[in-house]
Amino acid sequence: MKAEILREVIEARAQRRGVAVVTDLDTGAQQIVARGDGFEDAFRFDKSGVVDEKFVAIHNPPLRLIIIGAVHIAQSIIPIAQAANYDVTVIDPRGAFASGARFPDVTLLAEWPQDVLPGLALDARTGFVALTHDPKIDDPALELALKSDVLYIGALGSKKTQASRRERLMAAGFSDEQLARIHGPIGLNIGAVGAPEIAISVMAEMTQCLRLGA
Repeated sequence: MKAEILREVIEARAQRRGVAVVTDLDTGAQQIVARGDGFEDAFRFDKSGVVDEKFVAIHNPPLRLIIIGAVHIAQSIIPIAQAANYDVTVIDPRGAFASGARFPDVTLLAEWPQDVLPGLALDARTGFVALTHDPKIDDPALELALKSDVLYIGALGSKKTQASRRERLMAAGFSDEQLARIHGPIGLNIGAVGAPEIAISVMAEMTQCLRLGA
């Protein structure tokens, strides 16, 4: 890889922009292609390979998962997410929940979501789940997620809880189209029972959105 191409790849990674290095197999000429300017399937599936006599090397930003709520279900989601190469951040202002003993090996922020989320650059390689059941914590976080390009938004709660949340968010100015991005009740409907199975359903639904679109 040429030095100038490498510099562009490093810069794109630092800015969490997806790019591809496209090499002409006949001439060896290389160019940078940004996500959105072609090779969409290769970007979506993180799959480098030969396309039309060109080698396309995909350089996507690392996957991230933001979890709002240092709760029991979060503990089940985290190992599955990490196995799927997500860098996990847990946010919960409640110090009794957000302890390193309960959540080792993840970034743990004992802060209000609205205070820290603006600095996390929510983007299309970031999944987002709200798990606290507390509108004071979940709602401001969901509002910021809805204004971003995150790949997935999931919110824990029954259909009744989801309906109440929807009313509050509509009162805050969000449209039906925007609110349709929230997956709630969270996770694929696989008849999940208990936190581990719910975690599987959440990560399956997130994977579906990542690879196939919402």
